[in-house]
Amino acid sequence: MSFNKRRRVFLLRHGSVTYFDTNGKPFLPETVPLNEQGRAQATAAGQVFAKVGIQFDKVIVSGLPRTVETATRVLAETSQKIDFEEWPELVEIRGGKLSAIPDEKLREAFTGAFEGVALEHQQFLGGETIGELMNRVHPQIDKLRSDSSWDTVLMVLHGGVNRAILSYALTGQRLFLGNLAQTAGCINALDVGESRMDWVVRLMNYSPPSELQHESRGTTMEALFEQYKKVRGL
Repeated sequence: MSFNKRRRVFLLRHGSVTYFDTNGKPFLPETVPLNEQGRAQATAAGQVFAKVGIQFDKVIVSGLPRTVETATRVLAETSQKIDFEEWPELVEIRGGKLSAIPDEKLREAFTGAFEGVALEHQQFLGGETIGELMNRVHPQIDKLRSDSSWDTVLMVLHGGVNRAILSYALTGQRLFLGNLAQTAGCINALDVGESRMDWVVRLMNYSPPSELQHESRGTTMEALFEQYKKVRGL
């Protein structure tokens, strides 16, 4: 196959949101909007696309408000009017009830799925497993690739879902590389051909507001764990 026939997937993580209040109490994750930093990140991502004149044939979001708002802000910068497609199978990996997790298992519940190659039975926050996440994400990526109507697609999704997609592209296997960083508002670029193994990962975790990402050596889930510990008095 000619490389000229490959198509481009721009895979974004939504901008930053506030998952816990100042006392460490969680907000309902299905409803949280972007915070001020997240809005700036989404706008910055849109400006990157606008600078080089990129236009999208299709825009896919998970349907959660933080993905819709991020996509809206990106397209505001590119001056493109296009209806979003909501693919609910691509919502973030679902956590369980935090209060049901024992103190001694709390850190593992927050960070375990994002350390190295995660086992399929590894749960996220006592809820969905990595295997269950891949069960719903991989078929959607196959469906997208089988659709010949697009050349350039924008997907605005979530940290865990993006890792599942990137892992699939990098390995061609049913693996989850949990330690692939996905900074809030980041841009990934992947090219796909017709054959199942024809993936080219062009760009990963590019963060326009902080290109070198020098502000922190921690991860999103490590930061959230520190916030939630306040509720437990740990």
